[in-house]
Amino acid sequence: MYFELMEESVKNLGITIDKNQYEQFEKYKDLLKEWNEKMNLTAITEDEEIFKKHFIDSIKVFEFKEVLKASNIIDVGTGAGFPGIPIKIMMPEVKLTLLDSLNKRLNFLKAVSEELNLSDVQFVHSRAEDGGRLEEHRENYDIAVSRAVANLTLLSELCIPYVKKGGYFVALKGPAVEEEIKEASKAITVLGGKIREIKEISIEGMDYKHNLVIIEKVKNTPKIYPRSSAAIKKSLIK
Repeated sequence: MYFELMEESVKNLGITIDKNQYEQFEKYKDLLKEWNEKMNLTAITEDEEIFKKHFIDSIKVFEFKEVLKASNIIDVGTGAGFPGIPIKIMMPEVKLTLLDSLNKRLNFLKAVSEELNLSDVQFVHSRAEDGGRLEEHRENYDIAVSRAVANLTLLSELCIPYVKKGGYFVALKGPAVEEEIKEASKAITVLGGKIREIKEISIEGMDYKHNLVIIEKVKNTPKIYPRSSAAIKKSLIK
C-alpha cells in the first residue's frame, strides 16, 4: 500500500528497496500497533503516519552516506526500535545493537527481530550512561544513532562514548537545533567529538522537517565520561 512512497523515499537517498524489505516494514507496523495496545510504544498509530514519521524518518539517516559503510551500529535509547530496526531492514548485513533501559521494550524488539528474520541483532538492557562504561561497548561502534528526545548536550555525553575514534554519532533532532548545537559545543569537544555537519531532512508528502546532527569522533572520550546518572542530572557539561 505504501510501497511507492517508500520507493520514492529511498530513491531520493540513492538506495533501493525490494518487496521483501517492504513486507518487513508492513510486519513491523502491524506488530507495533498490536503491542502498542498492551504497552506504550508510540502515540502515532495511523498506518500512513507510521510509515512517514517512524520508518521514512528513520531511514533518512542514509542522507549521511558514511552510515552505509558501517559494519556495526548502536541505537542508544532505541524505544520502539527507531531508527535502528529500519536501518537494519535496509542494511541487513550490519551488526545492530539496540540499547534501552526498559526490558519490556526490548521484549517487543526481540519479537520484531524474530518475526522479520533479522540476524546479528544484539539487545542490551541498560541505561545509556552505564552501557557506555562497559568495555564491550565503549568506543566499539562505527556509528551511534539516537532519536531519543533529549537535549543534545545530554545526548552527546550518553552516545559519544560508544563511538570508536574515526566513527560518528548521528543525532536525529527536530527542526530548530541551532541554539541546542551552540549550547552543546563545549560538551561535544570535551567528549572527543567535532560537529561535521548538520543536514536538514524533509519527508516525502509532508511539510515536516528535521535535522541530522553529525558528530565525528576525533579523539578518545576521557575515562570519566559518561558520568553517573546522578552527576549528569546535577549538571550538564558546560
